[in-house]
Amino acid sequence: MTEFLILAMALAAGLLLGAVFFGGLWWTVRKGVSTKHIAFWFLSSLLLRMGFVLVGFYLVGGGDWRRLVACLVGFVIGRVFVMRLTRTLVERPYLDAKEVTHAP
Repeated sequence: MTEFLILAMALAAGLLLGAVFFGGLWWTVRKGVSTKHIAFWFLSSLLLRMGFVLVGFYLVGGGDWRRLVACLVGFVIGRVFVMRLTRTLVERPYLDAKEVTHAP
């Protein structure tokens, strides 16, 4: 494989890692605020997400700093995608709401 293809695959892997990490964070916050065991949810989610991402970076990096940087760039892009997606999902219910301009 060419070096470009290897870096593109590392970027895609970083994109997946970022989407899983930040998507899991979004899910945890939504689930955690409605449960009695908040600390359990946040701590277990943190450990699972961090473990997944650290193992992913280790495997993708493979001792090459260029693959590690490509993976990191993909991770940040994954964060941006998840932020835009979740913002759209959160704001969607309010798009149909009528604005009240005066008291009844």
